[in-house]
Amino acid sequence: MDLFLIMVSLILLMYFAYRGYSIILVAPLFAIVAAFTEFSSMPVYSEIFMIKAAEYFKTYFPIFLLGAVFAKIMEAGGMASSIAAIISRSLGKERAILAVLLGCGVLTYGGLSVFVVVFVMYPFTALLFREAGIPKRLIPATLWMGIFTYAMVAIPGTPQIQNIIPTTFFGTSTWASPISGFLSALVYFAISWCWVTYRYRKLASQGEGYGNHAKHEPEHLGSKILPHWTLSLLPLVAVILVNLYMSNPFDWSLAYHWDPQMLEPFKALQLSLLSSSVQKIYAIWSLDIALFVGIVLAAIVGWKPIGRKGGMVHVFNAGAQSSLSAILNTASGYAFGSVISKLAGFSVVKQALLNLNIGSGPLLSVAITTNIMAALTGSASGGMTIALGMLGSDWLSWAQSIGMSPDILHRIICLASAGIDAVPHNGALVTVISVCGLSHKESYYDLFMLMILKTFVVFLFIALYSFFGIG
Repeated sequence: MDLFLIMVSLILLMYFAYRGYSIILVAPLFAIVAAFTEFSSMPVYSEIFMIKAAEYFKTYFPIFLLGAVFAKIMEAGGMASSIAAIISRSLGKERAILAVLLGCGVLTYGGLSVFVVVFVMYPFTALLFREAGIPKRLIPATLWMGIFTYAMVAIPGTPQIQNIIPTTFFGTSTWASPISGFLSALVYFAISWCWVTYRYRKLASQGEGYGNHAKHEPEHLGSKILPHWTLSLLPLVAVILVNLYMSNPFDWSLAYHWDPQMLEPFKALQLSLLSSSVQKIYAIWSLDIALFVGIVLAAIVGWKPIGRKGGMVHVFNAGAQSSLSAILNTASGYAFGSVISKLAGFSVVKQALLNLNIGSGPLLSVAITTNIMAALTGSASGGMTIALGMLGSDWLSWAQSIGMSPDILHRIICLASAGIDAVPHNGALVTVISVCGLSHKESYYDLFMLMILKTFVVFLFIALYSFFGIG
């Protein structure tokens, strides 16, 4: 019965999320359903769910807040559009697919929210595809692979939350496993470029072009007054370089070193942060500082354009407000997974997942568990946080017992989170399709096929690590 209730709660969470209900509302409700036979409802809500949600909020809210403000300034100041435009113009319509994939990657790796990148890149993508005669129904798949794969989880140092979450569980940095990161990014990129190009040529041979569309068709953007692209790049480059310097992933002699005794003066206050060490949270501090520097530079570069749109106060407030719903959704998903992991009925599933081992230590368990949770929640970050909340400490102990670096755990769970995440109820995917003015029926086939192809990437790198030690 206990295991049955857990499965029912997961299915209900997935169903209601698909129907559009907020996970902030339904996650605690279904967590109580899962624990119905083991605990009283109110203690589950207040002593497990809310405490775990608060822990997540405490750790990651600065990243969500600063990231959202930075993205909003880049968007309102025209800097994101300027960068997208120069990439599109440089490569031309004959390389439209390549231009879109690169443009999405630059903006995503530069620290913009993935949702902002969708809104910024769609008008340029639609114009390029229209001029090149590429079917519009391929736009969602192209945007998805350019934004939600290689630049989000693979390239070392990416400031997206999916690359930050594992740092606090494993004590790693955002630059973990650079070789696997760069190689997997190339594989993701190759899969994206090859599949969309193949589909374009196949559809073109059947006489299909861009098509006649009236919904969300952009006007030509050439007349827009945008900051010069070199100035627009400064905030993005600053975020990357400051994060690299402060996080010191390769232990450079001239780089910054965080003092491990920084938390000692707080012991007398008996604060909960003392359960962490500087090693586990310096990656977040480093990115906090990098995003702050990026915000200052972006505000300077985009001061005049933002002034014409209501002023800096409006942009700061809009960014801050948008960060709240994002972190509350993710924190609710993490708290739900934390409740599930405390239940006796889950011990059977937990043991089965921990026993997955084919010469790869915990890596196979990491990949399969994270893929399952990402599919159920329809979220890369949500699936990752649930998986880590349930088994993160077990995976780390397992890896340490066999001498495996936590860095490879970090990179593998990042890659796995971008596996079976493009399910129909994924909120980000629904947003992409809606922004493009299309429907699931028109565009989901290519998204589904690419989801299948990219799911195998994580298992490829588990094999490379297991047989050749490539990490």
